[in-house]
Amino acid sequence: MNKNDLVSTVADMAELSKADAARAVDSVFDSITASLKTGTEVRLVGFGTFSVARRKASEGRNPRTGEKIHIPASNQAKFKAGKALKESVNS
Repeated sequence: MNKNDLVSTVADMAELSKADAARAVDSVFDSITASLKTGTEVRLVGFGTFSVARRKASEGRNPRTGEKIHIPASNQAKFKAGKALKESVNS
C-alpha cells in the first residue's frame, strides 16, 4: 500500500472526500515528524511507538574501491509495533 492507496482507504472508511482524507493523512504524518524532530516519542496505544535513536559515528568501506569512509553520527526514526498490531498480523 502506498500513500495514495492509504488516502483512498481513509476516504472510503471515514466517508470523506479524497482531498479531506489527504489533508488528514498528511496532518498525521506531519504531527509525528514534528514530535520526532523535538525528540518526543509518539505512542499510539495498540498500534505502536515511534521514537528517535542516536546512531554513533562509524567507519565503513566503499564496496567498489575498498577505501575506508567515515559515516557520521545521525538520528534515526524507529517504530516498534504494539501488542494489538502484532496479534492482528499474526492471526
